Amino acid sequence: MTVAATARGLLELTRPTNTVAAGALTFIGAFVAGGAFDQPTATAAAVGATWFATAAGMAINDYYDRDIDRINDPERAIPRGAVSPRGALAFSVVLFVGAIALAVLLPPLALGIAAVNLAGLVTYTEYFKGLPGAGNALVAYLVGSTFLFGAAAVGEPLAGGVLAVLAALSTFTREVIKDVEDLEGDREEGLNTLPIAIGERRALVLGAVLLVLAVAASPLPYLLGTFGIWYLVAVAPADAVMLLAAYRSFADPERGQKLLKAGTFVAAVAFVVGRVAAA
Repeated sequence: MTVAATARGLLELTRPTNTVAAGALTFIGAFVAGGAFDQPTATAAAVGATWFATAAGMAINDYYDRDIDRINDPERAIPRGAVSPRGALAFSVVLFVGAIALAVLLPPLALGIAAVNLAGLVTYTEYFKGLPGAGNALVAYLVGSTFLFGAAAVGEPLAGGVLAVLAALSTFTREVIKDVEDLEGDREEGLNTLPIAIGERRALVLGAVLLVLAVAASPLPYLLGTFGIWYLVAVAPADAVMLLAAYRSFADPERGQKLLKAGTFVAAVAFVVGRVAAA
């Protein structure tokens, strides 16, 4: 295996799209809280910590999932031999150290959120992934907390609250849909994910119900007077995409979860629009 192939494998372990997206969500949290540009150092530290922590979590998840991935996704870095299991584990440790080094620069509440999230990332695959709904709930919290983390980094944690809840609910649904996709490998490894425990259709119905609740709650920032009419205009397409995703997931789980990921980011953009319009 060449150095270039190993470097590519390590980069793949970080899931660049996901890690950059997580950093962007943290920035949005700081922006919605009104401190992204007023406190650039804190914002940069929070975004960097999020990137490192998310990348570390992805790498250690692939380490623990290496046997499942031989069935579900054999082209990932470890199953195809681009990175050894020991190399992936060592790489994740380096990334976690980077996340901690940046997190200690932040206010106490943000540091506390970072500590909880790091613990969640480390324990997810080994302890929570195979528990019906528990792994889904943990991932949902981790995604939602990126907004809280960004807002807390600039001293206004409550400003990211509604967005965090909406993101968590939609992420829970997306994780359930993904478990339906991965049913064969998860069953082979003896995991008791939600679709295995209660059946695919019931799991998808539960996810759809939670998603409808998220959509129903999306006008809250407008109703509470936090944002004006432009927020409603911007969040409407996100709601439409999310509802379409819930519908499509019953026939095509892969398409459903991709649509849902897109809808979550459109919703985040709606909060940015709301903040800009309010300013």
